[in-house]
Amino acid sequence: MKIIIDFIDMEREKNRDRVYQALVDAMVNDKAKSRISRVSDLGLIELSRERVREDLLRTLSEPCRYCEGRGYTKSPSTVAHEIFRELRRLGTTPDERKIVIGVHPSVAGVLQEEEVQGVGELERECEAKLIIKADPTLHLEQYDIVML
Repeated sequence: MKIIIDFIDMEREKNRDRVYQALVDAMVNDKAKSRISRVSDLGLIELSRERVREDLLRTLSEPCRYCEGRGYTKSPSTVAHEIFRELRRLGTTPDERKIVIGVHPSVAGVLQEEEVQGVGELERECEAKLIIKADPTLHLEQYDIVML
């Protein structure tokens, strides 16, 4: 259905209703749920339409395996502090004198350089030697703790 109405004629309520009805009629066969507002005083019609299918980006791509789809990863410093909390939570027994921590190389760097004091403090708390092993096969946020 094609409606041609002169811009000046849009001031008439009857013509505004015709345009509104033409839009409503055109949307009848649309599968998406939609909401159409009446013509405003400025001559505008607001149309909101529910998405029926996933957007093209989601269809053609998959979530990042490295960040698990979040769009960011934790910093090496954050992971180092998580390890400290985890070791404090686990505690040690008198039989355990060594704790081997396998971490991504960037986290190992933080533990061996920036957090040397924190590692020393944790060794005194746990009464065990902390051995930090850089493992490039580990995800940045992944770490392994083995108590010996």
